[in-house]
Amino acid sequence: MPEITTPTLWELLKHAAAWLTNLNRASKARKAESRAAVRQIITAAQETAVYVRSLNETGKPSHNSEARISRLWTELSFQLEDLGIEKLAKRCRIKGRYWSNPSHYDSDFLEKADISLVRMERLSREILADIGH
Repeated sequence: MPEITTPTLWELLKHAAAWLTNLNRASKARKAESRAAVRQIITAAQETAVYVRSLNETGKPSHNSEARISRLWTELSFQLEDLGIEKLAKRCRIKGRYWSNPSHYDSDFLEKADISLVRMERLSREILADIGH
């Protein structure tokens, strides 16, 4: 077994300290990415709410708006999945699929999926609190 000398031990300690610093930076970056993605859910929920209000007031669906909303929720599902925030990723995936074809899911499934805009925003705020600032 090779002898560990003072200079070797010093190099090992320096390497370990650098590794821990990089790990801490990565953790901070991951938290920032997670916060940004979760905040986008709140934005998506509000954008969707505006469209739903318009739809209710005018009775005129907009395929362009529905396509944009579908893409927004679907892209969010991918971001959240990459970050390991599965609970919201699954709900966003369902939201995206719903807006691509609102008749795809029946009302019982949607109720069980618990994807109301209020619920999505509440979950987002809970996760933001868990992530910290």
